[in-house]
Amino acid sequence: MKILVLGVGGVGEAFSIMAYGKSWVESLVLADYNLERATQVANSLNSSKVISAFVNANDRKSIVDLIKKHKIDLTLNACDPRLNPSIFDACFEANSIYVDMALTLSKPHSEQPYTIPGVPLGSYQFSKAEEWKKKGLLALIGMGVEPGLSNVFAKYAEKNLFKVIDEIGVRDGSNLTVEGYKFSPNFSIWTCLEECLNPPVVWEQKRGFYVTEPFSEPEIFDFPEIGPIECVNVEHEEVILIPRYIKCNRVTFKYALGDEFINYLKTIENLGLNSTKPINVKGVEVSPRDFLSALLPDPAKLGPIMKGKTCAGTWVKGIGKDGKPREVYLYQICDNQDIMKKFGVGAVLWQTAVPALISVELIAKKIWVGAGVESGEYFDPDPFLALMESYGAPYGIKEMTPKVAKI
Repeated sequence: MKILVLGVGGVGEAFSIMAYGKSWVESLVLADYNLERATQVANSLNSSKVISAFVNANDRKSIVDLIKKHKIDLTLNACDPRLNPSIFDACFEANSIYVDMALTLSKPHSEQPYTIPGVPLGSYQFSKAEEWKKKGLLALIGMGVEPGLSNVFAKYAEKNLFKVIDEIGVRDGSNLTVEGYKFSPNFSIWTCLEECLNPPVVWEQKRGFYVTEPFSEPEIFDFPEIGPIECVNVEHEEVILIPRYIKCNRVTFKYALGDEFINYLKTIENLGLNSTKPINVKGVEVSPRDFLSALLPDPAKLGPIMKGKTCAGTWVKGIGKDGKPREVYLYQICDNQDIMKKFGVGAVLWQTAVPALISVELIAKKIWVGAGVESGEYFDPDPFLALMESYGAPYGIKEMTPKVAKI
């Protein structure tokens, strides 16, 4: 398979480090607006399979030309989700399989953002689903760790562990610290602000989708190897994706942000630094969020000064196959220092890249086959999880004491 990696930031680099030596990878084109960065990563891999290229990911034609020039079979979108529409449409035009790790952005309701749902995550992509299906072309969306692995965990629980599912709750927590920084998101600040400050979405079978205030419904969750941390509602793709194919009563996503981190986010919001509308600063047009993104440290460079563990997983409650109440937490946990030693990239970036690469392998080997716009819970989870160990990403299943089922 000939693969194009669009965006050679931290996740694109992590994907490439693990992908280039695979026997099913015929060639790997690393493309970025920053050609110097793409070339640096390509050269570090020292393989005739890997080359670098310039691309303007905001220009559909630029991407189409690149796909056609290198006869690309599959394109991995490792760019900021703001660029999803142009990349997504270019892949459709150029007949390339499309894989991303985050859906097209949502748009809160203009008048009542915290009481009325606006335009959901992924709406643009799902609006094109029938066209992709008729063309016989696959767009696999939201295939990182969360969303992605979390969705696969949900599907695995439905298939192998439960007779009836009441609630599926994705829970993410860590004890990561970055030396020398009080506030340093370990992934794109653009994405961080988007998902943390937008109205969180919850799905219930009887109510459908509804929104709440940011950081709502706090709860304490006990993460394996990390311990109990408070988690709060955050806007995330799983709430949109999981109910499409998995029958349950409720889906939520909660993130262990911590009071200090939340206070920083609230301050950013209160100061207007979350705004994406350009303002004039001494004759230069710049959006406050872009300014903040330039000011904060690059997540791709935080690995060497980061310590701790990060845990991503899916908490499922319901009735087990034996007819008894059951609660489990399916999870993947990694230690940043260990990942740095093995792969030379930060844990959060690596943990995001691994599920994307496993899904690409399953597509390349025609184990996951489909057409249209789909996500992780659409496919058979067993072959996916069977590959986790071989990628150095073993997963766990923690049995939890079930409360009285609501079913």
